[in-house]
Amino acid sequence: GVLGRALSGASGREAVASRENITLPPPDSGAPAVPRRARARVEGVSPFTTPNSDFYRVDTALVVPKVDATAWRLRIHGEGVTWEKTLTFDDLLRRELIERDITLTCVSNEVGGPYVGNARWIGVRLADLLEECGVRPPSAGGPADQLVARSVDGMTIGSPVEDVMDGRDAMLAVGMNGEPLPFDHGFPVRMVVPGLYGYVSACKWIEDIELTTFDSYDAYWVKRDWAREAPIKTQSRIDTPKPFARPKAATVMVAGVAWAQHRGIDKVEIRVDDGPWEEAVLAAEDSRDTWRQWSYAWQATKGGHTLTVRATDRTGEVQTDKRTRTVPDGASGRHSVVVTVD
Repeated sequence: GVLGRALSGASGREAVASRENITLPPPDSGAPAVPRRARARVEGVSPFTTPNSDFYRVDTALVVPKVDATAWRLRIHGEGVTWEKTLTFDDLLRRELIERDITLTCVSNEVGGPYVGNARWIGVRLADLLEECGVRPPSAGGPADQLVARSVDGMTIGSPVEDVMDGRDAMLAVGMNGEPLPFDHGFPVRMVVPGLYGYVSACKWIEDIELTTFDSYDAYWVKRDWAREAPIKTQSRIDTPKPFARPKAATVMVAGVAWAQHRGIDKVEIRVDDGPWEEAVLAAEDSRDTWRQWSYAWQATKGGHTLTVRATDRTGEVQTDKRTRTVPDGASGRHSVVVTVD
């Protein structure tokens, strides 16, 4: 099968060649220009766009699949599918392509952790493909409430059909930050769904989409006690100063990122020790599907201090201080760093 070809040496060379030969067409619907003030311009804060080489990678692949794009196929089938489809990579490139900045987050990201990144993705709207197959979401009477995506390495990821068809920019992505997907990030095609943790949305090296129900099938991570549905929780992180930093007693710029895809961030606040919450300056919003940078000018005084951050999303929900583990549906709590001011 494709997996056997993907892991063979010859196919690996063919896969590399197929990627090198790809020229992504310009998107029909380009990403809106990133607002000039979307960047906090504070040294040490995460860049608005995460370079491909720095983008986190979390998967179960011991060997990264090397799939030849010219041999790649995607089948769409299952409950409520009136017209099955089998698509080639060229079929996707000939379709209407959208380009969007979308922040992805892994459910295994601890509070303050590194498994979050923002990239510019190019792909085909997943809802368009499903509608062409006759698929209707449950809210419109469709029989399937789960979309099961299968990877060439056997991974299965289950996503709510309602979410991928509700108008958000869920896509089959073929490009990342202006180039074909890197092999580590799913070349030739992967799923991207704003607002859902990766284990219920971000199938890499995808080759099969089956429409089914949550009652009749548990995907890989659900069988291992993770939740069936997992919208991304409102979170924020202090990027600078780093833990145990020793800044001077002066104005210290505290800065970082906050995210609440597909809701958007409305406010970020900082607390020094047990003092009052003070509002940080938010950089301009690119979209509710991307993180926002923030900064706070702290008049640092000598001694040890604890800096804590919290975010409020567009629905008015304030990031909780209740600490939970990543299992079963993502960590919660507030990020803090301890510093000593000299």
